[in-house]
Amino acid sequence: MTVSGIEPGVTRIGWIGTGVMGRSMCGHLLDAGYSATVYNRTREKSEDLLQKGAVWADSPAAVAAASDVIFSIVGFPADVRSVLLGGDGALSTAAPGTILVDMTTSQPSLAVEIHRAAAEKQVHSVDAPVSGGDIGAKNAALSIMIGGDAPVVEALQPLWEKMGKTIVHQGPAGSGQHTKMVNQTLIASGMVGVCEALLYGWKAGLDLPTVMKSVASGAAGSWSLSNLAPRMINNDFDPGFFVEHLLKDLGIVLEESRRLGLYMPGLALAEQLYQGLKAQGHGRDGTQSLILALARAAGSDWKQR
Repeated sequence: MTVSGIEPGVTRIGWIGTGVMGRSMCGHLLDAGYSATVYNRTREKSEDLLQKGAVWADSPAAVAAASDVIFSIVGFPADVRSVLLGGDGALSTAAPGTILVDMTTSQPSLAVEIHRAAAEKQVHSVDAPVSGGDIGAKNAALSIMIGGDAPVVEALQPLWEKMGKTIVHQGPAGSGQHTKMVNQTLIASGMVGVCEALLYGWKAGLDLPTVMKSVASGAAGSWSLSNLAPRMINNDFDPGFFVEHLLKDLGIVLEESRRLGLYMPGLALAEQLYQGLKAQGHGRDGTQSLILALARAAGSDWKQR
């Protein structure tokens, strides 16, 4: 199958899922001169894009019928299966030569299944989960981890560059998702350390913004420490990435690790802590809200000024 060139004003973009991240990502493509047809379960979340000139579609199938490259970034693997492989999914109307790009963090096995189903219809398929949260999406600075056929991945380069800064082709279908599982393992375990460190500094009577000046740029530095610790200090638990979505990811990692014969006790502990956080009513808060559960476990209420 040949891959057509990507060009603003010519290539028609389809976008399925205009939530916290998808809205910004699609917006960058509109700003770059691409036309876009969009779908989301809740139309109101697409209003910003519609005001920029995007066209609304009533279903994923309608998006695909009007598009050359169809992006999806939804919540859970079941959602991916529905919007791409379902009876009213994008693959049902995608023309030969169309490219499906799923940017949801999902199951590697599902990415392989989508790739095979697409190939049977002479449609290209790429899995391209991202890291960077709402900040990375807004700043077009995402890390994009890509699985799929090299010619297709290369053809999409003009679009990758409008959404991300770190763009790496990891290998065949499913490789992007496997790489995202590595990423989520690092993030989940690292977040426990960030929260515990802040709690320690707080209980020791330190001024946490002053502490950050010393530790954020040294060997202990991390993206989470630089970007999410200030939110914790300011009691900002709005979601850049939902707790319930991280739990979905950790479930995938633990399932894959068992299949690979791996024992991952650190990740299992992080997953238990986040399950407790969700049980406390924080499933729709940002992942930085873990500090609330850890503070509560210590008999304290996290109240920073």
